[in-house]
Amino acid sequence: MDNSSSPSKTESLSKSRKCQTVELSALEKQLINLLQHGLPVCERPFAQIAEEISSTEQAVIECLTKLRSEKVLTRFGPMFDAASLGGAFTLAALAVPEADFDFVTEQVNSFEQIAHNYRRDHDFNMWFVIATESAEEIEKVVQAIERKTGLKVLNVPKLKEFYVSLYLPV
Repeated sequence: MDNSSSPSKTESLSKSRKCQTVELSALEKQLINLLQHGLPVCERPFAQIAEEISSTEQAVIECLTKLRSEKVLTRFGPMFDAASLGGAFTLAALAVPEADFDFVTEQVNSFEQIAHNYRRDHDFNMWFVIATESAEEIEKVVQAIERKTGLKVLNVPKLKEFYVSLYLPV
């Protein structure tokens, strides 16, 4: 689970978000901790999870729905190795003038190939992931973003992959 600042596909934050303290129930904590290790691959994964934590399938589904709607969990879904599936991805950044940030955010997010988009406190203040069906398509998308925004894209392709198993107990 990615508990960062970007809900689902491409909703980037145009305004800085203040860090908020959220009180989590015992069930919410159990689910967040458990699901960071993966989701069972079976016909009814939420029923299996419910059994593991002595709850009900409906309670698990309702809890996850609440955590998503309150943006405690901003991404809930599978992680794919795009390269092994024939696709490609790259990290990219733009140095966006502050006055144009919201407009450029909309322009960048209009591309279906944008998987994430984050605001950062840096000269390169917009960072996003471009995910495509082929490596050749990456450069086409970079060029299209440059044409649409009038800004130069910093393309930061992966040189070597490192697997880091990040676990954030709650």
